[in-house]
Amino acid sequence: MSSNFEDILYDVEGPVATITINRPERYNAFRARTIDELIGAFNLAWADHAVRSVILTGAGEKAFCTGGDVKERAATGGYGPSEMGFIRVEEFHRQMRDMPKPVIAAVNGFAIGGGHVLHVLCDLSIAADHAVFGQVGPRVGSFDGGFGALYLARVVGEKRARELWYLCRQYDAATAERWGLVNTVVPGAQLMDEARGWAMELAAKSHTALRFLKHAFNADSEHQAGIANISRAGVDLYYETDEGQEGARAFADKREPDFSQYAK
Repeated sequence: MSSNFEDILYDVEGPVATITINRPERYNAFRARTIDELIGAFNLAWADHAVRSVILTGAGEKAFCTGGDVKERAATGGYGPSEMGFIRVEEFHRQMRDMPKPVIAAVNGFAIGGGHVLHVLCDLSIAADHAVFGQVGPRVGSFDGGFGALYLARVVGEKRARELWYLCRQYDAATAERWGLVNTVVPGAQLMDEARGWAMELAAKSHTALRFLKHAFNADSEHQAGIANISRAGVDLYYETDEGQEGARAFADKREPDFSQYAK
């Protein structure tokens, strides 16, 4: 599987696996194949007893991940071919939570939309000082009413979570740290060294204790998985509507969307 990766990079050094979304020309936006490969890479790290933690990051210095590839959705109506015939985002979210090893987000630039959700779901988030955070769903004809909204509210509180989703603004790393959205902020040149340093600290701890702690922390929000499934079913239907397609078309055309005709 690792030799067939096209959209990601997978590297293991000592007790640390680093998984890099490798689509810098698309600001590391993911398509269906990207998610398939991320699931495959996380399975490799899960099965490797020598790996004690995982670092998730993006290629280049501009973006961690900017979510689903909206340009591809506008052009094709979907996110491209995949192993299962559909994009497995919710499955990947579950995998990140269920994996009995800590996952560290090394946020090296834009963490936007579905990419923002990925960093939120990581156990720990370390941001470069030039990182930018935000949601864009209501602007591009999408939403995540599951972990993307519910778990985010657990992290930053209801008011901040609603602000992020409703207004679709972007926030700098200092603001993200102040809100508790990330654990720490470091100069960009030091990001991966800092992430590896945290990963090595984790490697020195009891693997069994960390495993139980991760599952214990997740237990309090486990019911959100069912709501995430409902949300995904809803967004799949939404993508087929004119309103949902208007957001994607506007993004591809580099214009502001016009949702006024869909107001009810």
